[in-house]
Amino acid sequence: MVNPGKRMHILQEMLAIRHGPGAAILPPEITRIHMDFAKKWNNGHLGPRRFWKDCLPRLKFWNPAVPMLVNRTEDQSAPAKMSIYFRQAALDANKPSALMSKMNSLPLAQQPHSSTENECPAPPPEEGERVVTIDMKDVRSDVILDEFMAKTGATKVEPTPDEQAELAAIERRRQRAAADRAIMKKYLEDRKEEDRMLAMARQEAEAIKLANQ
Repeated sequence: MVNPGKRMHILQEMLAIRHGPGAAILPPEITRIHMDFAKKWNNGHLGPRRFWKDCLPRLKFWNPAVPMLVNRTEDQSAPAKMSIYFRQAALDANKPSALMSKMNSLPLAQQPHSSTENECPAPPPEEGERVVTIDMKDVRSDVILDEFMAKTGATKVEPTPDEQAELAAIERRRQRAAADRAIMKKYLEDRKEEDRMLAMARQEAEAIKLANQ
């Protein structure tokens, strides 16, 4: 049987991936998403990194069938760009696209994949696709998300009433834990100061004792 603390931690993790920035359902015409940015945060790449860390996992959770690749580079002067690929409106969303047919014919090692060595930059659109880009360099992650939502037409996922209650309870527990940590920190600091003062008093007493001998 899972203990209550562990069960609550699992629930908190589930709610964190289900709701928050990036929790959205993409329209069926989106075929894939590609992000290109540098490995480190400086030179304008902090916003893209935060979007990747905070928003992309939720997008993937709600849209597991949409490939989402991240290509990073050592070059901090490189652009930071998101490419969103759309299926042409005239094509049937239920039929395999030229992209998927092509990918399925390739060996696994040759298929597009995320990379930390700039191995898979954003490709040109395939037949039956169009691409829309977002310039992410020097842009905050929340602004990137707003532009992403506008350009994709994604639908934000709202928590159910039960989930809202759980989220509120988690926030209350978080605040209580923060308050408890602050109290404990002050207690330990006070104890440390008392120990320091006591040590000083003992040293002074020992010095006086030696002086009177």
